[in-house]
Amino acid sequence: MPDHLSLASRVDAFVSRLQREDVNMHGFLLSVDGQEKAKAYYAPFKECQAHRMYSVSKTMTGIAIGMLVDAGKLSLDDRITDYFRDWLPESPDERLLALTLRDMLRMSTCYRWTTYRERIDDNWAKTFFTGKPTHAPGTVFYYDTGCSQVLAALVRRISGVEVIDFLEEKLFAPLNCHDERYWLRDPSGCCQGGTGLCMSLRDLHRVAQCLMDGGEGIVPAWFAQEMGEKHIETLLQANEEEQYGYGWQCWRTRAGFAMYGLGGQLSVICPEKRTILTTIADTRLDPCGVQRIYNAFFEEVYPYIGLEDMDPVSLSLSVHTLQDRPEIGRKSSGVYHFPEGNQLQLKRLSLKENCLLYENARGQVTLPFGRGENAQIAYPGWSEVPALSSGGWITEDLLRIRCYAVGAAPCGFDMLLSFSGNTVTVQSRKSYDPVTEGYDGVASGTLD
Repeated sequence: MPDHLSLASRVDAFVSRLQREDVNMHGFLLSVDGQEKAKAYYAPFKECQAHRMYSVSKTMTGIAIGMLVDAGKLSLDDRITDYFRDWLPESPDERLLALTLRDMLRMSTCYRWTTYRERIDDNWAKTFFTGKPTHAPGTVFYYDTGCSQVLAALVRRISGVEVIDFLEEKLFAPLNCHDERYWLRDPSGCCQGGTGLCMSLRDLHRVAQCLMDGGEGIVPAWFAQEMGEKHIETLLQANEEEQYGYGWQCWRTRAGFAMYGLGGQLSVICPEKRTILTTIADTRLDPCGVQRIYNAFFEEVYPYIGLEDMDPVSLSLSVHTLQDRPEIGRKSSGVYHFPEGNQLQLKRLSLKENCLLYENARGQVTLPFGRGENAQIAYPGWSEVPALSSGGWITEDLLRIRCYAVGAAPCGFDMLLSFSGNTVTVQSRKSYDPVTEGYDGVASGTLD
């Protein structure tokens, strides 16, 4: 077989393509028929490290619901409001009253959007029962994280414990998932059923293998099979891979189904070739980033599965950085002052070696950056949040800095600084999170 067709070479092609397309990977694991073929962790990320899984949490919450259904504690045709009568308004909408557990699992609720508001509502699940429905349930797909929050609250009501404690006993411990794991809570103390699970890549991969293997006597076999089937159409989704339909708290793909979380948290399960690719990443600054991972896998690797066997390979990589031209760029600058009311809430800014000094709504901020490499820093203005920061001069007067938070909520901002005469113009975009507030917009400042 020509070397370029070998699976090992295709894994290299997968890695190279993701780097070429500037996909911010943190790690991946590839297995075929239960045998590990390739894994990579991008420094500073480590094998046993808990990583925010975002909407993979939905699948885990769905598994807990499936276990309770199998145990006879719930029925798929139950009305969700029957379990939350104490949270209903005086005259609940008939569309809400008609909503079943089956509809909840497949994201065909009576809402077009999530009802709860982060940092405003104390009990996220309760808002689901006081919101204003927009359409009949069980008819069309709308992605609704509040739906999964209600399912987590339901697990707590039926089992008497939080969903993480339920799954520790029923799923994670039986699968020998021993790495660090925790679940972020809403202000009421309930696990964030649609977004808050933090666990390791390899433990997520272990759960994916369990589902592909029919539940292994841990997840009910019928539920492991059905949750990956298409239960509703998703044809109006913008991204290609999201148009294959939705199962029960997981997505269909072109070759099976996936647990899928914001920013590239994926476990792509391909039953026909007994193949699983699990990834952790932060692609939130790139609207096409998750699709780039899917395309790289399905075009560079998947067609070659089964053509040969290969010994496992373990790759030592580093999180991607901005390119830099070390021969150019400014060493320092004077202090630029900004007018009140600007979009970035900047007051003043200066450059000193590989460090940006500025004042914004958070106060005095220091942003060190590595030129062509990542500096491990505290996120600017949030000393308790770890971050990676890289910078690169594009021309003598144009500097780009990209900073990623890498703690419990991966996110970041991408910034351009254009120096011209006595003026600097700062342009910035961000992914959504409280720590990125103030990093979306443009502002110009002038020297003293």
